[in-house]
Amino acid sequence: MTDSEVLCAGELSVIGRVVEASNVTVVCEAKSGSEVVRCVYKPVRGERPLWDFPDGTLAGREVASYLISDALGWDVIPETILRDGPFGPGMVQRWVDTVDNHTDDGDRMDLVDLCPPAAIPEGFREILRAHDQLGDEVALVHADDPRLQRMAVLDVILNNADRKGGHALEGLDGQVYGVDHGICLHKDLKLRTVLWGWAGEPIPDGLMADIANFTQRLDGRVADELSAHITDWEITAIGKRAGELLEHPVMPQPRTSRPIPWPAF
Repeated sequence: MTDSEVLCAGELSVIGRVVEASNVTVVCEAKSGSEVVRCVYKPVRGERPLWDFPDGTLAGREVASYLISDALGWDVIPETILRDGPFGPGMVQRWVDTVDNHTDDGDRMDLVDLCPPAAIPEGFREILRAHDQLGDEVALVHADDPRLQRMAVLDVILNNADRKGGHALEGLDGQVYGVDHGICLHKDLKLRTVLWGWAGEPIPDGLMADIANFTQRLDGRVADELSAHITDWEITAIGKRAGELLEHPVMPQPRTSRPIPWPAF
């Protein structure tokens, strides 16, 4: 069986829990015979209701976000499905093994990180400055990395209201992945992200070509798949956001009073 088949049909066994998550988040292994795939499982029954996202479920929004990433051909979001599990139906997402930049001998920064303003390394973009708990000034920065830029463009299309620094993962396979997309796809503007470093700059032609292809297919199979998880109004809004990028292929500037999620990590 492929990893995808194991993820969809394998027996889920709980091996741990992410205790700092705001909703119930469980680490599992999906097993089928000798095949094992590690995954994250978020049961619907463990979700905290959000007054401004009254429709559907957070699990469904995570699946819809994956379907959009997949339809764009970007592989930003790990494979994500809706299936039954030990605590009922929920989102199941392939686990990402990540690079550890903070080992004893590690001297690299994370894709999104904090550092003294005078020590921003080459290849990073400053987003804002603040003071830490000791009163020292720090800069919020992110890598000037095309893999991360693609994620930032995806967040515009998803209308991601919660792109924290810890939601951008550098995989051991060399890919950059985004996780935690339960607060996405609202029909009204709610974009909150730490990835503002490219605001006002042109979006690369290759990404725009993918968006153009996506919009041509949105009204067909893609919309049919999305309709199981989000409303028709929200599907229409996806096309509108993608169409606005096609008309003006530039990363937007912040347009809300709270453009960065809090906490930022």
